Formats: sequence, structure tokens, C-alpha cells
Amino acid sequence: MSPSRGRSDGRRGRGPERRRRLRTVDETSAGGLVVDHEKSIAAVIGRLDRRGRLLWSLPKGHIEEGETPEQAAVREVQEETGIVGEVLAPLGTIDFWFVAEDRRVHKTVHHFLLRATGGELSDIDVEVTEVAWVPLNELETRLAYADERRLVRRATAMLEESA
Repeated sequence: MSPSRGRSDGRRGRGPERRRRLRTVDETSAGGLVVDHEKSIAAVIGRLDRRGRLLWSLPKGHIEEGETPEQAAVREVQEETGIVGEVLAPLGTIDFWFVAEDRRVHKTVHHFLLRATGGELSDIDVEVTEVAWVPLNELETRLAYADERRLVRRATAMLEESA
């Protein structure tokens, strides 16, 4: 390549879009695995990804001002599944990065094990495409994300110990 055809500033890259810095933000959410232990089932949610595939995951959402992570988990589980639950134990925290709306997001999600105490399965939440009760022994094959499958293994062990 002749010197006249390269970038004049001596840097490599693909134009201005490579130099643009995305604003970084931190977000914190809570949610969890809500189980009906008597029936050995758990409520999960399905959302469509950008390619139109249905991905199953644990319900979760933003912690509102003045809420504890536990309170947010109970609220989000109910909003996204219709199931009322009570927190039994913390399951763990997952953190990950993604890009959305010209910003880099560092998301931390606190997960809890919840026991179903009432409600009715419902997909009324606009962010949720489907909800389902799934047998506990099928959760690992249904959930889309490895970190959530790891939490389910931890929850299953906790439930077996308490039985």
C-alpha cells in the first residue's frame, strides 16, 4: 500500500466509529428461581432474542429505589410470571456486559431461591413472551444461559438437602 492511501494520522482502525467511546453504566437487578417444591416444578420466562428465537431464563428486573434485592426478586418474579413467592435463600450473583442504545452496560443480577406461595402463571408482562412451569429435572436443558444453569444446580442441591 502506498503511503498516500493509508490513514494520515498514523492510527489503525475503521474510521470514526472505531474511535467513538461508549458511555459505561452499571445496572443492578434481582430475580430468581421460584419453585413449587411439592410438584418439583419451577416457573421460567421466555423472551425473543434479536433473531426471533425464544430463550428461556429466570425472571429478573431492576431494583427500584428503596427496595432490597430480596424485595425486588419477589416483585419481579410476580410481575414476570404471575407467581407469588417468598425468599428461601440467596443463590448467587451473575454479572455480565452488553451494549445497548450507545452504551456499555455492566449488569449485576442477584438471584434467590423462592418458594411459590400463590398466584397464577401469567405472561401479562409486556417484556415476557411466554411463561411456563418446567420440571426441575428439565431446567438445565431448557435455560439458555450457562450461569443460570449453574444457579439451578445449586438450588436443586439446596432443595435436596432440605427434603
